[in-house]
Amino acid sequence: MWDAQVTPANYDPATSNPWGVHRRFLPQLVETNRALTPGDIHVDAVARYLYHIRGDGTAMRYGVAIARGNLYEPGTYTIGRKTKWPVWTPTKAMIQRDPHLYAQYEDGMNAGPQNPLGSRAFYLFTGQRDTLLRIHGTPSPRSIGGRASSGCVRMIMPHINGLYDQVSVGARAYLHPSEDGVSARS
Repeated sequence: MWDAQVTPANYDPATSNPWGVHRRFLPQLVETNRALTPGDIHVDAVARYLYHIRGDGTAMRYGVAIARGNLYEPGTYTIGRKTKWPVWTPTKAMIQRDPHLYAQYEDGMNAGPQNPLGSRAFYLFTGQRDTLLRIHGTPSPRSIGGRASSGCVRMIMPHINGLYDQVSVGARAYLHPSEDGVSARS
């Protein structure tokens, strides 16, 4: 029922854009390095793209938002869990950092279109440990292309809805360094 609320009428992933994001952030099939592992996700934090690698030398590319300030955590993760319409609970660090925004939700926020995790979430793990980082939908689609979250990677809800069934638990998610973590080399 909520999927219909967050998906525009006559939705076409390549052209529908009631959110007003730059058209480069709409889903697009692109060529990629054939040596990449099919099923994996790569987040280009500088260009603000998420690539889902396919087996034919292509990838689906989506626009994303990444964490603000120094909250983005590059690394290699495993998708340890995935959920449709997740419940959201801010981390203790989020509550300490911004109590005026998050303290009211310390016991969690029910699923729904206004939930910060949106319609779908991929839970990023290191080994058996949940890192509390997510790739998730967002009720703030205009944040796509920017730095907006408290550590997670955000996607437009219909985009992550289309990606959701293509991603397997156990797939790798590579969060590449942001512009803050990239330096020029001679």
